[in-house]
Amino acid sequence: MALDGVFLSSLLTDLKDTLINSKIDKINQPEMDEIILTLRKDRKNFKLLISSSSQFARLHITNIQKENPLKAPLYLMVLRKYIVGGTIIDVTQKDTDRVVTLTISSRDELGYDSKYLLIVEIMGRHSNISLIRERDMKVMESIKHITPDINTYRVLYPGVEYIYPPASTKLNPFDFKKEELITFVETNDISLDEYFFLKTFTGVSKSLSKELFLESSENNYTLTEIDILYKFITDVFKLLKNYPEFNIILDNYGLYKDFHSLIFKNIDKNLKSVKYDNPSKMLEDFYSTKDKQERLHSRTTNLQRLVTTNIDRCLKKEKILNKSIADCMSKEKYKIFGDLLTSYIYSLKKGLKEITLQNYYSENYEDITIALNPNKTPSENVQNYYKKYNKLKKAEVEAKIQLDKNLEELNYLNSVLTNILNIDSYSEIDPIKRELMETGYIKFKKESKKESKSKPLHFVSSEGIDIYVGKNNIQNDYLSLKFAKKNWLWMHTKDVPGSHVIVCTDELLDKTIEEASVIAAFYSKAKTSSKVEVDYTKVKELKKPVGAKPGMVIYHTNWTLVTDPSKFNNLNLEK
Repeated sequence: MALDGVFLSSLLTDLKDTLINSKIDKINQPEMDEIILTLRKDRKNFKLLISSSSQFARLHITNIQKENPLKAPLYLMVLRKYIVGGTIIDVTQKDTDRVVTLTISSRDELGYDSKYLLIVEIMGRHSNISLIRERDMKVMESIKHITPDINTYRVLYPGVEYIYPPASTKLNPFDFKKEELITFVETNDISLDEYFFLKTFTGVSKSLSKELFLESSENNYTLTEIDILYKFITDVFKLLKNYPEFNIILDNYGLYKDFHSLIFKNIDKNLKSVKYDNPSKMLEDFYSTKDKQERLHSRTTNLQRLVTTNIDRCLKKEKILNKSIADCMSKEKYKIFGDLLTSYIYSLKKGLKEITLQNYYSENYEDITIALNPNKTPSENVQNYYKKYNKLKKAEVEAKIQLDKNLEELNYLNSVLTNILNIDSYSEIDPIKRELMETGYIKFKKESKKESKSKPLHFVSSEGIDIYVGKNNIQNDYLSLKFAKKNWLWMHTKDVPGSHVIVCTDELLDKTIEEASVIAAFYSKAKTSSKVEVDYTKVKELKKPVGAKPGMVIYHTNWTLVTDPSKFNNLNLEK
């Protein structure tokens, strides 16, 4: 994730106006590595979240409510003692490193005015939040204690003098000269590759370095043309500082992958991004969603493994069946051999190893040599070729039947996988497990605890029409075959696994159909595509084949439209 020094600079530029001169009303510590400052400014309250999580360290304005522990931790008690009631008078970043200092004017235990520094170090597993008394740089308390046996360079615990993390020898991307760049590159023997910007400048993450390298490669910039490269670098960092664009990058499944204050258009041109005007809103959305996605992913890992294993089995079976069908294409040859041997049976004698006959099936009547078994009679040789023909003919028919069944199973498994990836809460996991039990992919087990219930998604269109979306194939069957009236509209992505969407109206309302199609595309395997075909028809046109798996229906009369699933986030439909 790209919460690097460059992004942090953009974030603090946005936060400064909000934080400076705000009063600290309350402090809470909902997690052992996380605090929330409740601030007040201009008669408005807002909350600043500061986390020293090894994986999700960050700071930003938050609206999420978190439950606090029954007993306040010692670190929280110290913060409340020294800075509650204080005012944030400055917010600074150490060069472009990931070290942020909140300067707080407060009163000490004797009632004298004093200044304290709340120093936030965003450094992966070394992240920390320390309260420092400014006049003597004494550590009042750190959320994580660092002892000499952990770090010999600097320690962090009450009573010691605070020492900043070692300063970087790299260049400041917002303030460097061409001569400094040349000297640094030559001294450190740095080549222009995807790590060039990471090795040369502070505050640059791997992903940003790779993006800038690809951008420079597209323009054929080289170190030999240092003037052109210098201008490119200074222009990019000036753009990042003065005109940042906050974006979350999505992977091919629509899951949150990364973020930055620059649009990544070169790393993977197939990936999509979601733009935000506010960096705090973006960070809150990213980390809360990422955390939720990872927790849900960990809960569904076994299900995903089970389904993908079966998908791989089906794909392997498909190759074998297609090869079998291709091999059966030679069956006509054996029928011709049998027919020719029957026509010329008077010329055959036992003991012949082969015979050359005129092929009257060919336009040119050329001769053809047919192998014979010398130990069999002419009649037995004829029957042998007919048996081979009939065997391949039956094998071809059976292979095609199996191929159709395999395709049906593959479509079903892909739909289940799509449903798993679209899970939004723990309550949606059990119904999919139950579905896989009923279809025989999981051994059925009697569960003592009550099964969690999950309802279909419900939206109301801008024209006031109810729209229902199945979150698994059992719900898809219920919505399409039991719940929906015959003249209501049914929607599904064309030839792509996805949810069944029911539009509760028998009228063709353009706006509602457009909104429902976006929903159908979003809750499908094609949610990251820009153009998705969506079929829609009357519910009465649907038929469920005998023995078909859950969620599998057929239809022949329909309309099709093309939509963009990324519009889903802008629909703002009532739920």
